[in-house]
Amino acid sequence: MRRSSVLLLAGWLAITPLIIGCTSSLPLELPPTPSQASAKAVGNDYIIGPGDTLEVFVWRNPELTVTVPVRPDGKISTPLVENMVAIGKTPPQLARDMETVLAEYVRSPKVNIIVTTAASAFSLVKVVGQVAHPQALPYREGMTVLDAILAVGGLGQFASGNRARIVRVEHGQQTTIHVKLANLVNSGDVRENMPLKPGDVLVVPQSIF
Repeated sequence: MRRSSVLLLAGWLAITPLIIGCTSSLPLELPPTPSQASAKAVGNDYIIGPGDTLEVFVWRNPELTVTVPVRPDGKISTPLVENMVAIGKTPPQLARDMETVLAEYVRSPKVNIIVTTAASAFSLVKVVGQVAHPQALPYREGMTVLDAILAVGGLGQFASGNRARIVRVEHGQQTTIHVKLANLVNSGDVRENMPLKPGDVLVVPQSIF
């Protein structure tokens, strides 16, 4: 009986490395962190504003890596960088500005800015006029005119969809982009499915009788 137990134990010891080797070779896929998931929400051309939450990642300096809100005065404060103006900048622009300040304390700093929460007025897309529920929508990367129209419940009963327009302000200049929403919504003309940008205003006028 004792000999059988010894043989059984020896057998288990022999196959254990094989079991461990098989399991360790399996690919391990971890779910994305909240920062990685939310980083897809905005692009590098996003304009930072009050109310946004930023993750400031300083490569090889974990003690300087923090998550901070953009204060009502448009500034942020992180270790070694106090009262840095963030409002009106894109994430890469803010990262370069922070690198300039950190260079006084850290050798060749590399900073990455991730907008973990886009909550400022700059990030909103406003849909106004003859739609079911006019409102301001949080912008997300890849957002289109059709996404916005579906989010507000579609065109209103008296909408003149083909006279719709996108009002956009870039670098202090206002531009108007005309969109034939009726052709998009009713006829499926995807050529009219224009991409939107943070801060866009989609205006749907009323029909002229």
